Amino acid sequence: MPRLKLLDHPTRHLFFTGKGGVGKTSLSTACAIALADGGKQVLLVSTDAASNLDEMLGITLANTPVPVPGVPGLSVLNIDPDNAAQSYRARVLAQMDPASTEDERSQVQEQLSGACTTEIAAFDEFANLLSGDAAGYDHVVFDTAPTGHTLRLLSLPKAWTGFLEGNDRGASCLGPHSGLKMQEARFAQALQTLSDANQTMVVLVTRPDVGAITEAARTSLELQDLGLHNQRLAINGVFHASVADDAVATAFEALGTQALAAMPAHLQALPQDHIPLRAFDTVGLPALRALLQTRESLAPPSTPTQTTQQVDARPTLAALTDALAAPGRGLIMVMGKGGVGKTTVAAAIAAGLVERGHSVHLSTTDPADHLRVTVDGSLPGLKVDRIDPKVETEKYIAKVMAAKSPGLDAAGIALLHEDLQSPCTEEVAVFHAFSRIVSEARSAFVVLDTAPTGHSLLLMDATGAYHRQMLREYGDANPGRLVTPLMRLQDPQHTRIVLVTLPEVTPVSQAAARQDDLRRAKIEPFAWVINKSMAAAGTHDPLLAARLAGEQQQMDRIANGLSRNTYLVPWLAERPVGIAALSALTSLSK
Repeated sequence: MPRLKLLDHPTRHLFFTGKGGVGKTSLSTACAIALADGGKQVLLVSTDAASNLDEMLGITLANTPVPVPGVPGLSVLNIDPDNAAQSYRARVLAQMDPASTEDERSQVQEQLSGACTTEIAAFDEFANLLSGDAAGYDHVVFDTAPTGHTLRLLSLPKAWTGFLEGNDRGASCLGPHSGLKMQEARFAQALQTLSDANQTMVVLVTRPDVGAITEAARTSLELQDLGLHNQRLAINGVFHASVADDAVATAFEALGTQALAAMPAHLQALPQDHIPLRAFDTVGLPALRALLQTRESLAPPSTPTQTTQQVDARPTLAALTDALAAPGRGLIMVMGKGGVGKTTVAAAIAAGLVERGHSVHLSTTDPADHLRVTVDGSLPGLKVDRIDPKVETEKYIAKVMAAKSPGLDAAGIALLHEDLQSPCTEEVAVFHAFSRIVSEARSAFVVLDTAPTGHSLLLMDATGAYHRQMLREYGDANPGRLVTPLMRLQDPQHTRIVLVTLPEVTPVSQAAARQDDLRRAKIEPFAWVINKSMAAAGTHDPLLAARLAGEQQQMDRIANGLSRNTYLVPWLAERPVGIAALSALTSLSK
């Protein structure tokens, strides 16, 4: 029987959200399977552009429901941003007056080619599911993207409802408002559904980790502000050491215990479920069903001795920093699935570059912004900031108003300002800020801690769209002189991509998929970093040792074709927070 109390009285809509890497996909999928096994018709929906549900369930994801073999009653749907954008464009164009001229239709099509169309199109699919498209299902379970992106998605019903109220004029970056106005009722219904505690429950997923709990606490308050009050807490990966003399296992348990003890009161007050750390990867139906079982399940212990010897020989983060420092300048982008430690790796590399005599600008595109907490201090030669969506949007609006308002009458200025209040303006503003950072690396070191994979994919899509637009508009007039942000990302002398993963199936698969995406864009990753290796730390606790066989498989998988340059960071008994701890990871003395 399932062990989660949240399945005792589930609402029709279940949202699983939390920091990247906490196990949202595993838990949401296991719960969807449990509901279907109980005789319910269930639709599992991924809103993550980098979803790994296909690998987990052994199916091919699509933007229409796909039945899951072996689980009668369960279907899976992936909201694919590109497919959603194509459908959205077709719908808006179909809503235009049949008497529209070809020039008018071309103008609208150009307006719909921007990056923000992808976001609103994905939201449009999401709103459809909340307002009637999933009527044939007893439950709709949402496996969401990492927190920052999910908060953006869940805030859109309220944002767009407010934007459309009484707004019947003009055209925004999404095309004619009339097209949006036809969907206003559905947006309002989506907002009502999200706010109804009898219809919607939000499951905040965390691990017994300070960073994950902090983000869950912040998310809980922000969701309450959006009107989503029916919340539960699921603490995944709870570990208890079974061998008293294993220093790694004892420290691992202690970190979790301390993190849970320091949980903020408003989060502690939520109804809770605890899920033990398992010895197996949650890939395949048997593992997913076992995840929620009461009985503790251990794979046969393996002996980590030889594994530890193999991984200890791998180059360290200090060696990677040496290689990155050699050109004396450039953009270093750290990418990967949420929760793999991108922020720590990016901050450590930045601190290491400073130690090697360079000035460094360390920034992040992650809406959740864990960078300042990780750095937790100052270092001469290190500038730390972030691309703040709200600040960048205000700057962008001011710039556009200053450039376009001269010559407009009062009505034209009012219409321009009204259009710039569109929620999608934020995405455009963030892209412009990203472009500035890419350009800055021509003469200095810039280390960029990117958002989790799905959110970064949207930013890269915007970069590609901008590149194509510039080539159309200016390529013929400036042959060989036009340089776009995408072209700088493609230049290995300017940009080096570092892919961070954990030695586990899902993070490695997502890093491999991210590498494929980059290569299709003609961007070749510079190196892989395997973070938090238990084998490198050394342990003989039965549960942790049982996980080492899977870790070694992933090490071999990376070595056998995925990465030519691989670096290793062991699991650490203390979180590397602060300048001293970060510098130790890349110290010249290593």
